[in-house]
Amino acid sequence: MSNMTFSQQPILIFDGACGTNLQLIDISEKDWDGCEGCNEILNLTAPQHIIELHRSMLAAGAMVLETDTFGASRIVLAEYGLEDRVKEINRRAVENARQAIGELPDKYIAGSVGPGTKLPSLGHIEVKELAEATREQVEALLETGVDCLMIETCQDLLQTKTALVAAFEVLRSEKIEIPVMASVTIEQQGTMLVGSDIAAVVATLEPYPLFSLGLNCATGPRDMMSHVQYLSRHWPQRISVIPNQGLPEVVDGKTHYPLSPEDYAEQMYGFVVNQGVSIVGGCCGTSPEHIRVLVRRLEGVEPKQREVLS
Repeated sequence: MSNMTFSQQPILIFDGACGTNLQLIDISEKDWDGCEGCNEILNLTAPQHIIELHRSMLAAGAMVLETDTFGASRIVLAEYGLEDRVKEINRRAVENARQAIGELPDKYIAGSVGPGTKLPSLGHIEVKELAEATREQVEALLETGVDCLMIETCQDLLQTKTALVAAFEVLRSEKIEIPVMASVTIEQQGTMLVGSDIAAVVATLEPYPLFSLGLNCATGPRDMMSHVQYLSRHWPQRISVIPNQGLPEVVDGKTHYPLSPEDYAEQMYGFVVNQGVSIVGGCCGTSPEHIRVLVRRLEGVEPKQREVLS
């Protein structure tokens, strides 16, 4: 049995998708409690579905479970009339992940903090309101004992900086030291939603004491290659890559993700051995089978040692 902490693990393998896997489950109207589409409410109304999804990822070999809290900030929950249940939902989400892990060794919980539905650079929300919402969510995640924070699917550098400042403020206030990770979403055209490229991301986030910086969502691994190569040369800390199951397509009116588990795992293997990526996992579309094949492909593999340009 290993005694390595989260930060000491040479490779960290995150779980697969939450939302697209929940869509495959027959969830009753009663369980949705009038909030259909709000996956986070299921932490309270149907925790068995969340725990079972977590367990399926653990059985596949995932080392890190992300909490079902991607949209569990006051800003998003207000769209369902749930803004007063922020702390309850986030706390229960961590408890559900903890219950799934049980006594398994070397398994960790990442508190997921999504970008919300309103971006400050586009004038949707004031920075102060966004910061307050992030602090409230992070406080609840920390109270229940996450092992790290994942500020993910960042689409706006102002939103990213606001979330990071709020998270680090809470950590300092609570005298808690855990890794904080940031993951941006680069669209197929090569920039974040508001136009920033990966070089701007690195320059903007370099001053923050991040455990890792990486990419998730939007595209599959192939479309992330040039951005990961840039991170490999210019980002001094760990790199995470958590892509979709390929670039989404519409087939018979439904969203389809094309990459087989084997193709997905092979492309992720390339990031580890060629670009020094040490944190991998799956976003939209990725199933427990994708994680199982990824775990098998990375068995005994060490990330390439990188030479970062100053």
